[in-house]
Amino acid sequence: MVFAALLVGCAHVDPARERVTGVAPLAKDTFASIDASAFDAGNFVASNGTTLPYRLLGPSRSEKGVRYPLILQLHGSGGIGTDNLSQLDRLAKSWAMPDVRERYQVYVLVPQFPVRSANYGPASPEQSAEPSAALTAAIELARDFASKNPVDPSRVYAVGFSMGGSAAWLAPVLDPTLFAAIVPVSGVAPANSNAAAFRNLPVLILHGNSDDENPITADRRFFVAIEKSGGRRVRFREYDGLAHQPPSDIYPGTWWRDWLLKQKRR
Repeated sequence: MVFAALLVGCAHVDPARERVTGVAPLAKDTFASIDASAFDAGNFVASNGTTLPYRLLGPSRSEKGVRYPLILQLHGSGGIGTDNLSQLDRLAKSWAMPDVRERYQVYVLVPQFPVRSANYGPASPEQSAEPSAALTAAIELARDFASKNPVDPSRVYAVGFSMGGSAAWLAPVLDPTLFAAIVPVSGVAPANSNAAAFRNLPVLILHGNSDDENPITADRRFFVAIEKSGGRRVRFREYDGLAHQPPSDIYPGTWWRDWLLKQKRR
């Protein structure tokens, strides 16, 4: 009877969910040494008429005949504009740190949105994100870049914080065949009706449970919806006491970057 009770007591434990304690916010000056000039500047006009300035960080040592992964790095609402600078947030700059850049030979594409990439109303139990035309343009940019450069088409990823985390969630909804995995950080997940699109997609959710700006409730809701739809490739890392900030363990972050770059589209 005791053994049976233990089994019942453990039945609710989900190995895909992890609660992390003692992790501080990522310091705002962590990447002060990284200048925008580390990223090449470009401009893209999408078929829907949206103009996207973008920054690009290429592999530090490119080899002929090798195809490289592509990270579509999506910025938060503070990066909205057209200066082709403000989108280089902490997550984007982390890829340019010498230790990270040496370990990960990748393309990092950082478009700047002139308007919001993801829209969502006030916090509520049913809060959910919806994409804008600007996000559609960014996905078109990623496809265009991949078609003209030595990109491994089985290793295209979306990563983002805040509004960018919401956009990372929405990217596979807009283009179900492009992405090998996504990492939404402190974002707002889509409506449950989109859960089936994530049934076979590896997802790593990072979110603080003291986030008042983008409450964790939407990510919790959608995580359950994905699992109910049959999805078994989603992981949820919940940071105890973390507000609306990237966690400090995101840099150097070999644990999540290694995981991300191991994922391939089947």
